[in-house]
Amino acid sequence: MPVSTLSSGQAVWQIRTRNQTLLRWFAYLIAVAVFVWCWQRISEVTTWLFFFDAPRIAADIGSRAWPPRWSYIEKLWWPMWDTLNIATLGTILALIMAVPVAFLAARNTTPSAIFVRPVALLIIVSSRSINSLIWALLLVSIIGPGVAAGLTAIAIRSIGFCAKLLYEAIEEIDPRQVEAITATGANRWQVMAYGIAPQIMPAFAGLAVFRWDINIRESTVLGLVGAGGIGLQLSSSLNTLAWPQVALILIVILVAVIISELVSAKVRGAII
Repeated sequence: MPVSTLSSGQAVWQIRTRNQTLLRWFAYLIAVAVFVWCWQRISEVTTWLFFFDAPRIAADIGSRAWPPRWSYIEKLWWPMWDTLNIATLGTILALIMAVPVAFLAARNTTPSAIFVRPVALLIIVSSRSINSLIWALLLVSIIGPGVAAGLTAIAIRSIGFCAKLLYEAIEEIDPRQVEAITATGANRWQVMAYGIAPQIMPAFAGLAVFRWDINIRESTVLGLVGAGGIGLQLSSSLNTLAWPQVALILIVILVAVIISELVSAKVRGAII
């Protein structure tokens, strides 16, 4: 901690030196300048008349959307079932594909840290860097609209998330158990089955439930780009300005998300 001396000869403790203080204020000045520049850029492309009129428009839409059209709920059961299937099957497929990727990415299990591990890390980064909605948009163009596109989009998006957390869990295992299994003459697959898998199973189970909970939320909007599920009903209702139907769909989505959150919390609590 720097010390300065007053004219009286008394030593005074300071948190920072003079140069550190100037550098800190210079960083603040740069941050303010960047903020002002960004605000000017945003202001140039913003129609402030619409912005200030937004509360009135929101109130008007809210009055049109209430009360919800409860009779429309009969047409939502099957799309909601499709949404649950997209999230569940997509999570299962992602976990199946994420396990080998995680073992190839972990430093203590990869066959080659120079060639194989970078490829596995590239798969993880590529999967995580693109949103599921963008994956769905691409897959609808490739394989056509429907549940299959949504399911595949959820699976591809989840591979990176699951593999990243899983390979980190693999790298944190106790090496003594692996050494004990290896000392018995076990081959590589037996070491993985009896020395590594038992140690990562709690993390794997918690990860599976957590990702399924996230995918429930993401799968509700994939229908906006034609990837099946309740999002299709939401998109069609928005396009026809059927606000009471929109309100009902949002309520159904909210209830489904709350239920999935409660289920995942119970399962994670039982696992942990």
